[in-house]
Amino acid sequence: MQVADTAIFESAVILEYLEETEPKPLHPTDALRRAEHRGWIEFGSAVLNDIAGLYSAPDEAAFKAKAAQLEARFARREARVVAAPWFDGEKFSLVDAVFGPVFRYFDVFDGIGEFGILENKPKLARWRASLVARPSVKSAVSAEYPALLRDFLRRRNSWISQLQARAAA
Repeated sequence: MQVADTAIFESAVILEYLEETEPKPLHPTDALRRAEHRGWIEFGSAVLNDIAGLYSAPDEAAFKAKAAQLEARFARREARVVAAPWFDGEKFSLVDAVFGPVFRYFDVFDGIGEFGILENKPKLARWRASLVARPSVKSAVSAEYPALLRDFLRRRNSWISQLQARAAA
């Protein structure tokens, strides 16, 4: 993001900048809840790193290890999320904004196979459905995003590339 002559980078930092400069804040007003939300935003960054490890895993063993790590992270998430309809209830927050892209990966992964990562997590399923339906989340990427991600995965020459090729055959 460019602001005058200064480049603002890293998603969480951009969100915080927008939070401080836009008229409709998305963080809770209570300091303790705001701190908790910031922690979950950092957690979202860790999940995105794990997703990168998943799609980069060179073999089945590494892939399964990353899938298990992601499943454990999402189990923690399931225990905390309200998902009625958003992370913390009725108000869309920055935590929701962070997890829109996380779930977008799984929209493509689901077409490749069931990896058990989001299985048996009904609150996450509700939250994911709310995010997918939200216009700002939908319009955050082009309609070509799924095809572009599938092409990116194909070119990784990783375990998920092989699984994707099998699923397409």
